[in-house]
Amino acid sequence: MFVGHGLGAFALVAFLATVAGCSRERAIQLGIVAGLFAFVPDVDIVYAPIGLLARSVQTVSPDVFWGTANTVHRGATHSIVIGAILAAAVAAWNIPARVSRIAAVGGFLSIIAIGAVVDGLVNAGVLVVYVATGLAIGEWARRKRSSTGWLFGAALIGLVSHPFGDLFTGGPADFLYPFDIVLVTSRIALHPDPTVHLLAVFLLELGTIWLAIVAYTRLQRISIRRLLRPRAVAGSGYAAAVFVIPTPTIHTAPLFVFSILALAIVGVGIPAHPFARHRRSETLVTGLAAVTVGAIAYAAAYGTLG
Repeated sequence: MFVGHGLGAFALVAFLATVAGCSRERAIQLGIVAGLFAFVPDVDIVYAPIGLLARSVQTVSPDVFWGTANTVHRGATHSIVIGAILAAAVAAWNIPARVSRIAAVGGFLSIIAIGAVVDGLVNAGVLVVYVATGLAIGEWARRKRSSTGWLFGAALIGLVSHPFGDLFTGGPADFLYPFDIVLVTSRIALHPDPTVHLLAVFLLELGTIWLAIVAYTRLQRISIRRLLRPRAVAGSGYAAAVFVIPTPTIHTAPLFVFSILALAIVGVGIPAHPFARHRRSETLVTGLAAVTVGAIAYAAAYGTLG
């Protein structure tokens, strides 16, 4: 759900900005701000390389990497309480008045202090990165002349929406950190069959990406139909993968995910310069369509064999 976090927030905020009467350019800009903030909670992954160094005697594998990362992952950085504080502090920093800047610094420091008191210096160090990343995005938005109100709203939506997206793929976040209150106890299963669940989550992710593309193209007044090429149907051939790769689940998804994402190469097609400025959108949309067709074809094949 890494990509979906940002694109979902982009689509939502761009839509709200449009409804509120913002110009197309401003709506896109605010959507980008929200999308960037939606990626901020995952900066806690910076702990993984440090943790791996500390565990260098072990074999480095995906299980070890994620096991190390999950020591702090989906903790403080995924809290809607901490997210709200960061959004408010970033918005306060957007106001040049001295009092607002002091309040903003107080908010930033309080986030780090909470992490240090509750979970120690390692968590505090992760929160320093978390705060710095949020401040950097806020500073970029300020230079783009984003209003304080819209900056707060975009940051809040991006930060708070993120942990809910994780409910389908991983363990539930510590939503109300630092309070010892459990909001959600387990992952949300979309289907009792683990493979169908994975396929449903993957299609949900693709749907979120499509939603963002629709939002962007409408704001830019671009026709998706003109960007989509018939070669995308080649993705249907991925149905044969049901006989080739091991049946995937959330815990064994990498081979399925990486192999199906390889279908995006269909978007490149024959053109000599597929990533030239005037062809990038065509490459992206056609490639995404090929992946979507492939996912649906695989799901149909799996359902038929099942």
